[in-house]
Amino acid sequence: MRRSFLLFAVVIFLSFKGFAQELPFVKEPVFQPGEVLTYKLKYGFITAAEGTLKVLNSDLKFDGNPTYRLSVDGVTSGTFDVFYKIRDHYDSYIDKVNLKPYFFQENIREGSYRRQDKARFSQEEKKVVATKGTFSTPNNQTFDLVSSYYFARSLDISKMKSGDYVKLNYFLGDEVNQLEIQYLGREIVKTKLGKISCLKFSPSIKPGRIFRKDSKLYLWITDDGNRVPVKAQVEIIVGSVIMEIKSADGLKYPLAIVN
Repeated sequence: MRRSFLLFAVVIFLSFKGFAQELPFVKEPVFQPGEVLTYKLKYGFITAAEGTLKVLNSDLKFDGNPTYRLSVDGVTSGTFDVFYKIRDHYDSYIDKVNLKPYFFQENIREGSYRRQDKARFSQEEKKVVATKGTFSTPNNQTFDLVSSYYFARSLDISKMKSGDYVKLNYFLGDEVNQLEIQYLGREIVKTKLGKISCLKFSPSIKPGRIFRKDSKLYLWITDDGNRVPVKAQVEIIVGSVIMEIKSADGLKYPLAIVN
């Protein structure tokens, strides 16, 4: 199955490995409607792509329950856009209370390649009905890539210590994937928004066409109520790719800026 590298790069910090029990999360989401995050993806000194993530109110209800619409756009920029144009769009509709997804859709346009996939999540029945068939899930807390990122931000990690792991399931295309992320401690990261106190994580990644067997991925998220990713760095076959935050609007809480 072909997968969009840009989605993994823009939302690369969103995946974990499955638990048999439900993961705990804070009493209410750390995000709110109107939040807009923008990122740039750099290969060396060159900005290769940009991503925009939005939280929107939705008029759609699933099983009678109100939802948020999570919207992600990824586009190439500069020289990369001339030689290999990417225009990817993703939507995930999640429950406003438990943050689980009901519906996911993606529209992939990368060069001459086109793909449109949809997935309907039935959490209590432990299944996903998608474009490529019906798939069983290991528990009743399975996510698409986009919703897993927003859910992960709202996880209760108050008891985590350096070296601990968090795990989560996500569905993409025609399979349920299982990855894990390790908490590494706290660091201060210099960003376009200022110096920010961050929590550092290292999600596991699968070696293959892009990643080496020994490739490492590091992610820094704000050590505040927002839990906004501000930087990610991953090693690839040749060199490394860095994602950096450009702007953060409509946040629920003040950023953890360090003077």
